[in-house]
Amino acid sequence: MSVFANLVEHLADLLQPLFGASAAAAAIVLFTALVRLLVHPLSRAAARGQKARTALQPKIAELRKKHGKNPEKLQKAVLELHAEEKVSPLAGCLPGLLQVPAFFLLYHLFSSDTIGGRANELLGHELFAAPLGERWTDALGAGSVLSGAGLVYAGLFVIVAGVAAFSYRLSKRMMAASPALPAGDGAPVPGLGVVTKAMPFMSFFTLVTVAVVPLAAALYVVTSTTWSVVERAVLYR
Repeated sequence: MSVFANLVEHLADLLQPLFGASAAAAAIVLFTALVRLLVHPLSRAAARGQKARTALQPKIAELRKKHGKNPEKLQKAVLELHAEEKVSPLAGCLPGLLQVPAFFLLYHLFSSDTIGGRANELLGHELFAAPLGERWTDALGAGSVLSGAGLVYAGLFVIVAGVAAFSYRLSKRMMAASPALPAGDGAPVPGLGVVTKAMPFMSFFTLVTVAVVPLAAALYVVTSTTWSVVERAVLYR
């Protein structure tokens, strides 16, 4: 934690001439961008994997027709097909999973009063009038929705809502272009309809995350989510 705190402080010092009192917030945005750049090769690989999995859907449909009454044989056949085509069903999860440690580092860093046995000076940094270590409920308790901190969160909510709406449209378009195939007997795959309907709405849950975590972690979530949606629009076009 001390090493990570020093990294954020050094980035804030570098950005101080440009962003002034909001340099630490800018440092978090820059840190998020650096994390996403490191993960980008995996995101590209995940996009290639998704396209490859989509191309395999007709073959998987044939396997369902052939082994529809034997789930174990069907599962084995599908895994063998993925291995033969060198397609990993889990490749798309890696970019998201590798970002979890960075998020929790920021969360704990801006939730701790002390770091390495000394006072956590990062808690004194702000984004405009909103302390990076406080939450939306703290902003409401200290004033109102129209207070300085309240307006900062209102701006974040507007950005997240806009990104989520764009992500919703993108997900709907991607699912329309690659519809899920039915099971071997012509019936829908059990549970797939619910997942398909819920998937486009997943980005809107980011609003809840932004409201309940420290502002520093919320900045990470907003920046990473925005990057992710733009990346998907480019890689899956």
